[in-house]
Amino acid sequence: MIIVRVPTPLRPYTEYNKEVELEAETVGKALDNLINRYPALKTHLCDDAGNLRPYINIFVNENDVRYLQHNATPLIEGDRLMILPSIAGG
Repeated sequence: MIIVRVPTPLRPYTEYNKEVELEAETVGKALDNLINRYPALKTHLCDDAGNLRPYINIFVNENDVRYLQHNATPLIEGDRLMILPSIAGG
């Protein structure tokens, strides 16, 4: 199992779960499994083409997947996946 940490703004779409346990071999599969379990998340995480929105950052443990293998980043038992939406404003 891996644990997906859900940020507060997205918790209404995960039945207010702050963490979700999933089985997945890669980051992409974990995101697919999360969206399959909570379909309302899709529009908040993905664009119309199904790609991760540019303001959504994904970390495996402490590592940004943009500097690893993106969605192909492998996961192992006990990994923690964090979803961090960028926040902007003034």
